[in-house]
Amino acid sequence: MRNYILSFIALILLPAYMSGQVIKGKVLDKNGVGMPGAIVVSSTANTDTDFDGNFNINAKVGETLKVTMLGFEAVSVAATVAPMTIKMQDSQDTALKEVVVIGYGTRKKSDNTSATTSIKAEDISRTKVLNASQAIQGKAAGVQVIASDLPGSTPTVVIRGLGTALGGRSPLYVVDGMPVDNINNINTNDITSYDILKDASALAIYGNRAANGVILITTKKGSGDKITVEFDSYAGFRNALKNVKMAGSNKYSYYSNQALGNTTFSQDQPTNTDWYKAITRTGSYTQNNASLSGASEHIKYFFSLGYYDEKGILDGLDYSRLTFRNNNDFKISKKINLSQNFSVGFSHSTPKPLSAFTNAYKQSPIVPVYFPSGQYGVSFVGANGFASTTGSAFNNVGNPVAQLNFFDEQQKSITMQGGLKLDAELFKGLKFTSQFNTEYYTWKNYNYEDTQNIWLAADPTRVATTYSATANINVLTKENEDYFNWNLSNYLVYNKLIGAHDIELMAGVEQSSKGAREHIKISRKNVNANENYWSLSGVDYAANILSLTDVVSNQARLSSYFGRFQYKLMDKYLITGTIRRDGSSQFAKDYRWGTFPSVGLGWIISKENFLADVKGIDLLKLRGGWGKLGNQNVPLNNQSFASGLDGYLGGSILYPGVTVNSQVDPSLSWEITEEKTVGLDFELLDRRLKGSVDLYHKNTNNLILYTKPYLTAGVGSTSPAHVGAVSNKGYELSLRWDDKINDHLSYWIGGNFSSNKNELTSLSNPNLPDLTGGSLGNGQWTKMLNNTSIGQPLGSFFLYDYAGYDTSGQMQYFKADGSIVSQGLLGIEDRKYVGSILPKSTYGITLGVNYKNFDFSVDGYGTNGSKVYNGKKAQRFSGENIEDVLATDFFTTNNTTAANPAPFNQVPVASTYYLESGDFFRINNITLGYKLPIKKAFISSARIYCNAINPFITQKFTGFTPELNGDGNPYGSQGIELDAYPVLRSFVLGANLKF
Repeated sequence: MRNYILSFIALILLPAYMSGQVIKGKVLDKNGVGMPGAIVVSSTANTDTDFDGNFNINAKVGETLKVTMLGFEAVSVAATVAPMTIKMQDSQDTALKEVVVIGYGTRKKSDNTSATTSIKAEDISRTKVLNASQAIQGKAAGVQVIASDLPGSTPTVVIRGLGTALGGRSPLYVVDGMPVDNINNINTNDITSYDILKDASALAIYGNRAANGVILITTKKGSGDKITVEFDSYAGFRNALKNVKMAGSNKYSYYSNQALGNTTFSQDQPTNTDWYKAITRTGSYTQNNASLSGASEHIKYFFSLGYYDEKGILDGLDYSRLTFRNNNDFKISKKINLSQNFSVGFSHSTPKPLSAFTNAYKQSPIVPVYFPSGQYGVSFVGANGFASTTGSAFNNVGNPVAQLNFFDEQQKSITMQGGLKLDAELFKGLKFTSQFNTEYYTWKNYNYEDTQNIWLAADPTRVATTYSATANINVLTKENEDYFNWNLSNYLVYNKLIGAHDIELMAGVEQSSKGAREHIKISRKNVNANENYWSLSGVDYAANILSLTDVVSNQARLSSYFGRFQYKLMDKYLITGTIRRDGSSQFAKDYRWGTFPSVGLGWIISKENFLADVKGIDLLKLRGGWGKLGNQNVPLNNQSFASGLDGYLGGSILYPGVTVNSQVDPSLSWEITEEKTVGLDFELLDRRLKGSVDLYHKNTNNLILYTKPYLTAGVGSTSPAHVGAVSNKGYELSLRWDDKINDHLSYWIGGNFSSNKNELTSLSNPNLPDLTGGSLGNGQWTKMLNNTSIGQPLGSFFLYDYAGYDTSGQMQYFKADGSIVSQGLLGIEDRKYVGSILPKSTYGITLGVNYKNFDFSVDGYGTNGSKVYNGKKAQRFSGENIEDVLATDFFTTNNTTAANPAPFNQVPVASTYYLESGDFFRINNITLGYKLPIKKAFISSARIYCNAINPFITQKFTGFTPELNGDGNPYGSQGIELDAYPVLRSFVLGANLKF
């Protein structure tokens, strides 16, 4: 009986024995770290690895197991009884490895249905600049970056055209999941990816903050199975890329005498001051970065420390920044992972007034920096026609050197950002993510104005005893500002592969708060000259307070629900759908909620049978999308109050009067942009040629502008309302060729071109006030927005049309009816729209060569179709300097065909005479590097490099630079060269070491 039982059991177990046994193992990457999500397949079963890379699978001993993972070479190994260890190597197929960061996740690049641009870390860090956005200039089609070399400044980034006149124009930055206002506090060496979302199908997941585009920045994390230490250090010097030659003292004197009609100035001057050289120096900057990273079975860690220090070219203008970052990943269990990030940036600057550049341009060269007496030079002319400590003033320009010396200001700021992210696998295919981020910012400033000594320096004849006893001896202004923001998001992601159907579902909620921003400013007079005694305990300063401002802005809260559906059929048909519903506390109760949907479609044509065997076509993908976006950074309804409206009876106030002086539009909400786009991605000739073509059309149909109240309303202040529409139409082209000649030589060449037509298409309210902007500081303005602006780009110049000069050399202008008159006969109706700072097209190039241990690369950027205004030339008053080219060739009775009109002293009107082309092409960066053949074990890599940043430019503009960011406002100083910091040429030498 016992034998029968054993035989029966054997028969039962035989199929299981024949089918194999449980094989255990672990899949590792090339650094020995466990790989979650790798697929292991036997002849009868399949499974995927857990968070630590472990797997169990039924298989026969000796049977072949196939292990696959996106981005890695497939591995085939024989099953063994003992626990197996399988190492994966990176795939050589870059198409499999490339992924793009999208909102709340990533996606394989070939499966993406939207227009995105991903910029690699090395492409950002290669250009040695402070702000990462400046480094991407020319590297992304459809993205215009207007940069400034002013230390600590923020570039203006415009994605696919300008869609708002009064609202916020900057894209939304999301750093490691945290929405932030700017990225000045981020060390470019800490960035691992910089992804730009450009079209509505990608942007709608960010709802009412996405109309200006979204930039996703991911910072570095630890990897590998050992500690890696990296040190990068460089130093460089800087000077202006282009100088403007001004008239020397003798030419100045001749020109000014001609303008005055007399010989006020001697033609044989003893002084010839170059004011630009007097206020500038050779700039210098250094940066030192150190990082430590690594990983073990349960933790990945990254620490970095960076210090940047710059001496600006404007004398006394200094800037420094210290950054620290710590990113850690903790494996709590096989299915739970916790990520932590923290960064802090400290900045310190000693600003100087940029008006010193304009004053250096305008001040006469006959004025010395200092008189022999040691007093500051001033614009007085004596009887001998020379600059003197006595005499009559001949212009109102101060001494630029004195201006810098007396300007005593310091600013300090601290920015802290940090967060926690929890990833948990609830069951196979379903993951939950919870992320909480915070941001804290504090800023302090002081400005000490030495009022009495400034008064004395302005006139050498003045003495301290004649200074008014009631005037301030000095003024001290202190300012503080701070805010605290937070963001909490929770979402679920479900992935399922069912035969030929690949499905991903994502749904989540988000709460965010932009904390109340408090700004305190206080000005005191007659403080102790020694700053150590500015704030003394127990001292009553009330009597000396000149002004006190304490403003607390409202907290802005956002509540959101969002979801995304991604579907792929047969690995070639793609659908993406997103929807987000946002509720903002900034708007009225009935108008604070909005829904932002989008859809994206894709067709990987190259996987169709009719192209499967076509050589040279590796990828051909057609995609298109539609979506709605919002811009909540717009003017809000703010009730204005008018006081002093008192009722009197017999000379006494009977009723103290205060009234509301503005209307409220109850329907005011965010601006909404709707966009349609279509694109084609391709990879050809063994993926050596890659590129994309995009067409788009986006409309903002409820543009917010200020409107005047109707006469019967009984109020006087303007109020914001939805009254206009703006259109942006354009196309983008990107191409790149990568090739490898042999094991020692490889190269690439690439470029992109973008064209955009920006237009104010309609205005629905005839009761609009004239919005004038672009002030020149001399009573003239250059820009207009009103009902006549329809059909024009936003920020268009609105100027008088210069018509040459008459027979006496006096400037003339066209009137609206075509007649030609002098400037005294012009009216505002004679102005016309004559172009915008917004370029019609932008383009970028890149090329590089790697030969053995050498690397060489060049990047360039250019614009076409923009206009800029030479504001410093157009601001001239009597007695101010002129450019050498003007002083050399101007109208006289003996030179009636001169290029320039006769000398004049009246304030010129804002005209096309000063409007110039903003087109330029600049080499942004040239890099040459050499990797040393290190053989010592403790140094794994050593590279030395040199950079030339902005070494060459071709431009039509006669000023310092056609790249004029100004205040970043198209209706402000943007596009006007006035008080502008020049573009700099920089040369850098550095080294990178890895241990």
